[in-house]
Amino acid sequence: MSAQPQFEQTWISLEDYLAAELLSDTKHEYDDGELVSMSGTSKNHERIKGNVSASLHMHLRGKPCEPFSSDVKLKIGSYLFYPDAMVVCNDTSTHDYYAEAAVLVVEVLSKPTRRRDETLKRRLYQTIPTLQEYVLIEQDIVDVEVCRRSEGWVSNHYFLGDDVPFESVGLSISVADIYARVDNDDMRTFIAEQATVEANSSQA
Repeated sequence: MSAQPQFEQTWISLEDYLAAELLSDTKHEYDDGELVSMSGTSKNHERIKGNVSASLHMHLRGKPCEPFSSDVKLKIGSYLFYPDAMVVCNDTSTHDYYAEAAVLVVEVLSKPTRRRDETLKRRLYQTIPTLQEYVLIEQDIVDVEVCRRSEGWVSNHYFLGDDVPFESVGLSISVADIYARVDNDDMRTFIAEQATVEANSSQA
């Protein structure tokens, strides 16, 4: 989602935010007392989020860890965010509308959210004791960035032809599957090249 600061009031308590969010037509993230409104997303954003979420749901069916998409909040101290996707294991939170023990967090990047996802959220997500992987996925080009606690949070990049290992949940997803139906220059080129290969194979 796109993030825009909300300046209708200078400060709101966490309790009032949680109560108001249930009645609000617009989603808001909570930045230590400040509301940040979340606007709509592109089709490509939804395609990527849906592809990743579907793979996680299928893989984790019947297992202890549970996947959630962007309607459930993740609480980190006095901040609450709506990750595009996350996996929670052994969550001790009893609250119905947020989790705290994520092992995997996925954000799909867009121009309005890039700075927030790559700075504030990256810093705060990495303070979650249970978090093992933070994933940032571009939508305008093909690039999947995975940062793992086991590797000191260094960035690993995956491109078309690669498989992305989500080590925290024991799942591998191909970059092509993550970007299925996505319409950008990289995917158009990839699809054209695949079609040429298939045509040449059928003529051989």
